[in-house]
Amino acid sequence: MITTIDTAAAVVVRLDTVIDAPLSRVWDLHTNVNAWPSWQADITTASADGPLTIGSVFHWSTFGLEIDSTVYAIEPGHRILWGGPAHGITGIHEWTLAERDGQTFVQTSESWDGEPVRTDLDGMQAALEGSLTAWLAHLKQAAEN
Repeated sequence: MITTIDTAAAVVVRLDTVIDAPLSRVWDLHTNVNAWPSWQADITTASADGPLTIGSVFHWSTFGLEIDSTVYAIEPGHRILWGGPAHGITGIHEWTLAERDGQTFVQTSESWDGEPVRTDLDGMQAALEGSLTAWLAHLKQAAEN
């Protein structure tokens, strides 16, 4: 059972931001997978067959990669953990949200491992950091507008 990111993975990135919007708005944007392409420019397709629950799978594509992610843990309004293998990379992605003085503090942590990661550690570290930085910026912009 997967309960958190793989802290021993070849690449781990942790980032956070503060969003000037209520937690419920940020959570709803972030967990409405089908709407991701409308506010997340790096995602071209995304679909979930129903609400996100433990064990549910959603499908999405980014930068030409087709990804199937499984929800490993969810605490509605607070935390979601998803991941799975994609193109030789095992990724595990955790998001936590907390309300602070009417704003939402968002933390994201993701681990990547696998042969493609281990053969280009610097490139994969930069790619993951860039991806998460952009995701947070898109989420912030969508929630604040």
